Amino acid sequence: MGQGPLSLELEIPSDIGYIEDVVAEVVRRCEAAAFSGRHVAFHIPVALTEALSNAILRGNAEDASKSVRVRVRVDAHALVVEVEDDGVGFDLEACTLDPTTSDNLGREDGRGLFLMRRLMDLVEQFRARGNVVRMTLRRRSSDDRAA
Repeated sequence: MGQGPLSLELEIPSDIGYIEDVVAEVVRRCEAAAFSGRHVAFHIPVALTEALSNAILRGNAEDASKSVRVRVRVDAHALVVEVEDDGVGFDLEACTLDPTTSDNLGREDGRGLFLMRRLMDLVEQFRARGNVVRMTLRRRSSDDRAA
């Protein structure tokens, strides 16, 4: 990748109607940065959709007075996405359930975090101004050649 880092900062209302446009913009930036086709078509959209959904539906409880902040950085080494809501936070380990175990087959919660952790190289959660989920997807050496 011959260009410098690409970054994006957005603030959206707690409305799931905004998710598709945010995901599309991040995907466009990853395409421009020559991330692999598989990452652009599947990993990034699914993980980011889950993170945004969790922030809006769970973190902010769809409260119209609250917003979600998205920070994206794409460089020669990785994509780093931070999704911040105004919620009180959660325990990432305790809330990530393996939906394939017999105890969890019927549950609907915890699947998004499980997917995010499977599709991205690193998923972290911390408190800043609000609750933040940071997802990192490292560029593979084959990404420069893949389309």
